[in-house]
Amino acid sequence: MLLALLRSMRPQHWIKNGFVFPALIFSKHLFAWSHFSLALGAAGCFCILSGVIYLINDVADADQDRLHPQKSRRPIAARELAIAPALIAAGLLLIAGLCAAFWLHLHFGWVVLIYTLVNFAYSFGLKRVVLIDVLIVASGFLLRALGGAVVIQVPISPWFILCTFTLALFLAVVKRRQEKVMLEEGAREHRAILEEYPLPFLDQIISILTSATLVCYALYAMGVGDERGVVHREMQWTIPLVLYGILRYLYLVYRRGGGDNPTAVIWSDRPLQVNALLWALVSIWALYD
Repeated sequence: MLLALLRSMRPQHWIKNGFVFPALIFSKHLFAWSHFSLALGAAGCFCILSGVIYLINDVADADQDRLHPQKSRRPIAARELAIAPALIAAGLLLIAGLCAAFWLHLHFGWVVLIYTLVNFAYSFGLKRVVLIDVLIVASGFLLRALGGAVVIQVPISPWFILCTFTLALFLAVVKRRQEKVMLEEGAREHRAILEEYPLPFLDQIISILTSATLVCYALYAMGVGDERGVVHREMQWTIPLVLYGILRYLYLVYRRGGGDNPTAVIWSDRPLQVNALLWALVSIWALYD
């Protein structure tokens, strides 16, 4: 049962909580143990609470997940984990995660609480509201990034907020598109909201968000509006890496049919992994040299 519980919490998706760390890196505190330990603790809190949200969501969506070719293998949908133990574990982990978040920092605790409430609202109704559903998914990544800044008490650039939000929204919309393509006629039975998203409409949104993400990141990397001088001009060398990363992702979506599970794409595509590593190394060189 414990293994089924852990699988339901989706540890392979915890990589998303890496959005906590950019504030640490860009504030030039990566090698300060006091700041790094706080960011690590914040990521741990998000891992626990995102796991709770996955558990609750799987309980709420068990019947629909059984109609999905991949989600039907999830422990709750496959009846490997009963609903009662899943809810008890979710309640205990929820209390532990929130207590830990408020212990790390009061303001960080409020960010985590908002993250949790927004995701509960998504699970129990807002995921059925067109456009609001993808905006809420994107807000989860933004709250992670904000939480990473709040817990170490550093300011965060408006351009960074825009970059994070547009990138997260891009991933969410791509996910909706690929779900619709993969499920075809069964899309309505699995996720009724997919009927509200025609493919041409989703493709147009993806084009807009691709441009918006690249422009916001380029302006951020070149230090536009950076009155405090936090961003070094050498960060502009990371722009081609971000461009390649987004184009590579789009290639995997339109050519190889990936994107319905962004985490799986990142874990399985070696060029994307190498590109992400290069981006991290160049960013550290630009900021800490």
